[in-house]
This record gives sequence, structure tokens and C-alpha cells, in this order.
Amino acid sequence: MSTAAQILVALVAALHLYFLVLEMFLWERGPGRSLSGFDAEMARATASLAANQGLYNGFLAAGLVWGLIAGDPTGYRAQIFFLSCVTVAGLYGAATANRRILVAQALPGVIALAVVLAAG
Repeated sequence: MSTAAQILVALVAALHLYFLVLEMFLWERGPGRSLSGFDAEMARATASLAANQGLYNGFLAAGLVWGLIAGDPTGYRAQIFFLSCVTVAGLYGAATANRRILVAQALPGVIALAVVLAAG
């Protein structure tokens, strides 16, 4: 596996850890409210939904880290699977919630997936 592929997978994992923190712990504070565009009341009302989303983003990050530390072929296959999940989640989020998710989640996932497959 190329160094570039490993770096991109690590960056996508870090991005999803950041999403976890934003959605689970900072949703009702400045960074989370800035991300969502919600006022304090709506942020409070949706905090449990955001925390659930954050947990799922943590699972994506964990899977990508597993893919980085597991030996091949398992690590390679895990990276492909979890980067595909990241991409699908980003496409779905962009189609159903906010188009910014396309750039923030799907695009990094697609780029990392393409580099992992090319390095394969």
C-alpha cells in the first residue's frame, strides 16, 4: 500500500473523528450550531439525533483505523469497505440533508478510495 493511500485513509478517519466530536459533544455549542445553522432551541431539540450521527461517524473512523493497522488482505479490504461506506453516507447526506456533505464527506471518501484502489 502506498504512503499516499495510507495518509488519505488516515485523514478521512481523522475527519470522521472530528465529526464525532462535533455531533456528540459540541452540537449545542458554537461549532456544532455553526455547522448545523440551528438556533439554541433547535440544537437542543436535535442533540440526541446528532449524537447518534456522531456515533456512526466514530464507527466509520474506527473501521478505517482498523484497515490501516490490520495486515493485508484484511486491511486493504477493510479500507475499501469503509471508504465505500463513507462515500455512500456522504452521497445520501448530500441528497437528503445538505449539499455541503458532498464536499465534506463524499469527496474525501471517493478520493481516498480511488487512491487505495490504484495502490492495491
